[in-house]
Amino acid sequence: MRHRFHSICPYFAMFPESFAETWIDRLTKKGDIVLDPFSGRGTTAFQALLMNRNAVAFDVNDVAFCLTKAKTQAPSLKALERRLCVLESQFDGRLWSIAAAECPEFFYHAFAPKTLQQLLFLRSTLSWKTSRVDAMVAALTIGSLHGEMDKSQAYFSNQMPRTISTKPAYSVKYWRERGLVAPERDVFATLNKRATYRYQSTPPMGQTQVFHRDMRALPDVFGRIKGNIRCCITSPPYFDVTNFEEDQWLRLWMLGGPPFPTRGRVSIDDRHTVSGNYWRFIQDMWHSLGCSMPSGSDVVIRIGARKLSPEQLVEHLKASSKTSPKRVTFVDSEVSELRNRQTDHFRPGSKGCLVEVDCHFRIGI
Repeated sequence: MRHRFHSICPYFAMFPESFAETWIDRLTKKGDIVLDPFSGRGTTAFQALLMNRNAVAFDVNDVAFCLTKAKTQAPSLKALERRLCVLESQFDGRLWSIAAAECPEFFYHAFAPKTLQQLLFLRSTLSWKTSRVDAMVAALTIGSLHGEMDKSQAYFSNQMPRTISTKPAYSVKYWRERGLVAPERDVFATLNKRATYRYQSTPPMGQTQVFHRDMRALPDVFGRIKGNIRCCITSPPYFDVTNFEEDQWLRLWMLGGPPFPTRGRVSIDDRHTVSGNYWRFIQDMWHSLGCSMPSGSDVVIRIGARKLSPEQLVEHLKASSKTSPKRVTFVDSEVSELRNRQTDHFRPGSKGCLVEVDCHFRIGI
């Protein structure tokens, strides 16, 4: 059975655990360290733990760091339930009604009054960056923050996709035109249900180091990593495809960010539209990997783009690898066509990424 932590918080531009599983099985053995410098929702690191490996993960984005930390350093269910009980006892809606009234228009169309008050309380109270328990509470919260209203009351919001946060003005117009009203949801009751459901799968053991840092910082923290990294399995932001920061603005707000979509506040690398800038960014990745991974280790990269052919992607990736301080050898590549793209569900007819390329490299040989 699929581990229920995998789907805590789905979002656009994520690779399936089968991708990580295949390469971890092929390239590593039990006890090895697996690296992902763009951890996203933590799929590589979490799958490594499930397969009795250890993991190192990097991501500069709050949503990615929170999810990766929660899934790979999960507290016990009892500790989680105790924390939820304490939080519920501390919540006083009267104290948060003023804060709710001061939110932008989007929020009182998106959430019922009490639901919004509870979310504002959690947003202000959770120490998700430092506490394992609070990281799991936050992960469960952002996983249920928005989605379809007919999904067994699993989501807190008015009608929205569960993968991305639609823009405020578009959302309000959509709800008004259809007469949609935010559903009444008790956040604490929902979180308790989601916790019980997720923990029907036992959290894996193993050591994981999760860094809330840009991947360029990998050489700086290399001395804090215990043991050699056997392989890297990752997927950097695709070239001119999507902007994670903009698409996930509501989840970022829940974790302390501004109450509106932003670009370039968290990272300038979420979406490069200029080819030269994008490949310099990929060169920085190769420099970090070359400084931190030993000879004989492997790097597997899934990459995509809107306007480049698979052959061009492979050639650009091979050329950029030459900037690594260690020699990098290209081993193989495989192209896969994307079907049932997530963009089709909320942007019909969009021209997103049509193919992905998986490239296997070896360092130092």
